[in-house]
Amino acid sequence: MAKQASTYENQEGITLVLGGTGKTGRRVAERLRARGVETRIGSRSATPAFDWNAADTWKPALEGVTAVYISYAPDLAIPGATETIRAFVEQAVGQGVKRLVLLSGRGEDEAQACERIVQEADVEWTVVRASWFMQNFSEGEFRDMVLHGAITLPAADIPEPFVDADDIADVAVAALCEQGHAYEVYEVTGPRMLTFPELAQEIASAAGHPVQFIQIPKEAFAQEIAESGAPADVAWLLNYLFETVLDGRNAYVADGVQRALDREPKDFTDFAREVAATGAWRVSA
Repeated sequence: MAKQASTYENQEGITLVLGGTGKTGRRVAERLRARGVETRIGSRSATPAFDWNAADTWKPALEGVTAVYISYAPDLAIPGATETIRAFVEQAVGQGVKRLVLLSGRGEDEAQACERIVQEADVEWTVVRASWFMQNFSEGEFRDMVLHGAITLPAADIPEPFVDADDIADVAVAALCEQGHAYEVYEVTGPRMLTFPELAQEIASAAGHPVQFIQIPKEAFAQEIAESGAPADVAWLLNYLFETVLDGRNAYVADGVQRALDREPKDFTDFAREVAATGAWRVSA
């Protein structure tokens, strides 16, 4: 059954989009503004500024806010995230927030602990539990690998139902603005699973130049990340994702997009063609 498309009665306040310049947050903010929803970006460069690591920035960012999209950077799996989310939720509820939409990750014990914090708050909540983003290969961590023709990662031959960040944003905005989504956990994935070699083939076909997947040892990957100068928490996260989340626990397709939006999620083939058309994977001569 399709969700009701009418707007919540309480839309007088501001919707705060945390991580509002990131992959999903940017898309959520664009959609909210297109609907005429008063939107505030939560980031260190915004005014007022918001910084997860500076709790004194939270109160000004929450002034007048009635709904919050919570995207925690770099990931809810990071040690200490649970305590931060608990403190933020307590402050948000204390300042009058009525609705929380949390972006979570599949198969991450720490992320599920953060989900429970939101679920136990005395507000309307929705959890959007996402698989790996397709956009990691077009505007994220691994785009340079695509441009160099070799996706070199320590992934085993285990499939993942990669999800489009646009689908995530559509689900989040529906939860923020429409009736019928409160107290739901939407596990969002793409419509089919792909192994990393299959994903590389799809990208190569769309991009028009060779892209192969090369599996490397976890130790070599960890050393590469360390030598790249990546922040310690990002390095820890990438190693964690390949050691834990991609162990087969998430090798299934879920129906969160269908339940939330009454439509199918975007397929990777369509995503790859759209990205290629923008020139994001074009290799300079």
